[in-house]
Amino acid sequence: MNQRTNRATRTHLALLCLACIPCRVAADDKPAGTLRTLNAHPTVVRLSASNDVQRVVVVVTEESGLTRDVTDLAGFAFSPEGIVEHVGGGLLVPRQAGAAVLTIAHDGLRAEVKIVAANTERSISFRNDVEPVLMKAGCNSGACHGNARGQEGFRLSLFGFDPQMDYINLTRQASGRRLNVAEPDSSLMFLKATAQVGHGGGERFTKDNPLFAVVDRWVRAGLPNDPPDVPTLTGLSILPRACVLASGGATQQTVVRATYSDGTERDVSALALFSTLNEASAVIDSNGRVTAKDPGEAFVMARFGTFAVVAQIVVVADQPFEWPQNVRPFNYIDEAVHAKLRKMRVRPSAVASDEVFLRRAYLDILGLLPTPAETEHFLRDAAAGKRARLIDELLQRPEFPEVWAMKWGEMLRIESSKLGVKGVELYSSWIRDAIFRDVPLDRIVRDLLTAEGGSFHNPPANFFLVETSPTTMAENVAQVFMGVRVQCAQCHNHPFERWTQDDYYSFAAFFAQIGRKRSEDPRETIVYNSGGGEVKHLRTGQNARPKFLGGEVPDIPGGQDRRKVFADWLTARDNPWFAQCFVNRVWAHFFGRGIVDPPDDVRVSNPPSHPELLERLGQKLVESGYDIRALVRDICNSRTYQLSTRVNETNARDTRNLSHATIRRLSAEQLLDAICAVTQVREKFAGLPLGARAMQVADAKTGSYFLGTFGRPPRQTACTCERRDEPTLSQALHLINGPTVWEKIKSPNGRLERLLEAGSQPDVIVNELYLAALARGPTAAERAAAATHIAASKDARTGLQDLFWAVLNSHEFVFNH
Repeated sequence: MNQRTNRATRTHLALLCLACIPCRVAADDKPAGTLRTLNAHPTVVRLSASNDVQRVVVVVTEESGLTRDVTDLAGFAFSPEGIVEHVGGGLLVPRQAGAAVLTIAHDGLRAEVKIVAANTERSISFRNDVEPVLMKAGCNSGACHGNARGQEGFRLSLFGFDPQMDYINLTRQASGRRLNVAEPDSSLMFLKATAQVGHGGGERFTKDNPLFAVVDRWVRAGLPNDPPDVPTLTGLSILPRACVLASGGATQQTVVRATYSDGTERDVSALALFSTLNEASAVIDSNGRVTAKDPGEAFVMARFGTFAVVAQIVVVADQPFEWPQNVRPFNYIDEAVHAKLRKMRVRPSAVASDEVFLRRAYLDILGLLPTPAETEHFLRDAAAGKRARLIDELLQRPEFPEVWAMKWGEMLRIESSKLGVKGVELYSSWIRDAIFRDVPLDRIVRDLLTAEGGSFHNPPANFFLVETSPTTMAENVAQVFMGVRVQCAQCHNHPFERWTQDDYYSFAAFFAQIGRKRSEDPRETIVYNSGGGEVKHLRTGQNARPKFLGGEVPDIPGGQDRRKVFADWLTARDNPWFAQCFVNRVWAHFFGRGIVDPPDDVRVSNPPSHPELLERLGQKLVESGYDIRALVRDICNSRTYQLSTRVNETNARDTRNLSHATIRRLSAEQLLDAICAVTQVREKFAGLPLGARAMQVADAKTGSYFLGTFGRPPRQTACTCERRDEPTLSQALHLINGPTVWEKIKSPNGRLERLLEAGSQPDVIVNELYLAALARGPTAAERAAAATHIAASKDARTGLQDLFWAVLNSHEFVFNH
């Protein structure tokens, strides 16, 4: 590294050290009181058969907000007696048909459970009883017989997605040796599962295990196959859905209930698979008992059949906590965030300074830095409400739609290898103009999904040229407009989500009748509804009937455009998928992570950090007429958005509860545009006029080495993971030694040379540098350090070049604080 770089590095470090201030503050913890309550889960029990069992868990919520499982300590009394019996541990079994009320008492508190019991026995079912055993024991997992090739000549469908195949393979292969009706105990399945003979999977259960009893009952019943009208699983729930446990070993039993197509309900806790999404804070055993560990938030998941559900487990230190009296919500966003923080016993950071807020708002809303004049004007303004006024002003500037046109370009994969240069320009301009004119989001999406005509004359038609396969198109539509990744269900049922293989092909059928042909201009393609074409199910070979993802099967007359039916469903006011998907994407832009993160991976095993807030934001978007500016206005006016990145002792480890702002590296486009703005040297992109901003580059194929190095996505997939915002060594080296920064600093047409030619004094130039790059003036210490460095340099020009370089490489410049 040359002498100039060494001098600049020393100057850089000096400036950063002088700018550093302590991050931690003291806090006062005192308890906040609420009434104690006693709750039973579930509150209504339906024992649909004489061989049913239902566990009831009893939970006390203390004044501090902590919850305790007191099931083993509570008293159980039935009225009338004799219909249901409590056999211990909260387990209820029916004794005769009838209705009863269970009164639970503990420590002066009471709760009631309504019970209906039946006295008819439920027949054993392969689909509803045996398949869950195979899943619980791990037999049909990908590492065992659920593997595509099976194990040791025996194959099961992955996680039981094909019960009929599993029944045949179990009962008819290997000359019936796997299951012996005449001598059940000699069945090879039992001998291997109990490790009485060699088994690659080891012991899966013992003879006294309830799992063994289920399969044994089925074998002794003669291996009955299910009739066509066997009830099917329609839903799953886990109780309690949320609890707050003391760290260091507090426990909570959970209950998992399944609902079926015939209206019956069952406690399937013994057959469900349990796992935790954060072992550091809570673990859950195979019986559904949660044990708290270190403070934090965990979600425990229960899987049964094709369904999965989660329960929130908040783990806190059992000590007093007091919410700061000076922290009050600015709007409904803060109300939801503060409710979660109170529950987590976390205090939010202070509100950021005007300088930090100004720079953050400009970068997030417009993708660029404020000019020195804009910074000085805002900082001088002493009137109340100036932040809200600034937000309104920025939302009306033409740069705002350019930011979101770029975002849409990534989601829709706009690039010239698929669409041609003219198609890219027309498509991007259409999106940018729609956002500029405040066209509602639902209308934009509807126009995209139902587009017909020439790709030049009706630019939304380009949507159907990026991909032509109905299945790939369905995957992209689900991921972009619903935030759901269904790719896994193409070959088998999704292992951690509700989506089945049937769902996948039925959803793809909406896009099977899209016709394409060339127009008179060979560069243009005409898109139309062909009225014919189907998607064949991979497993059955049958034509899949269109079905809404997670919804019903619509009645679509032959020849009607299926896309319009789907678009009506997707953008309906009561469809939460679309609205919540887009507010989550917008949220991720302003906070660096979504309420569901990644924002295009919505699933049960990836729960939202603030589900009530996500729902409320979705409702507000719908109520506003899908107005993106109204949504951005609410977000930016919230205290949560305006928080400082400086942490306190309660939120220093928080990464998902919005207790402080997150330091985010500028995007590739933001950073290049910021360097150009500070140096006042314009960039040249192929096909665009000199001075076009990186944010305005519509084609993924048009760019620069800088943009690629700093993570601009190639738009090969619809996944948000294509954009890389994490810092890398190559990025640091390019900023330090690459041509982008130094050439612009030393340019004869740049800011520094123009100021020098105008006779500006070094202290004036330093002040303008800080205002342009950091939206603040230099501190006294920074001024002194700069003056010392300039005085020690060969000349003022050299010293100022070093200072420009140091600031443009500083953490404060490269990151959004």
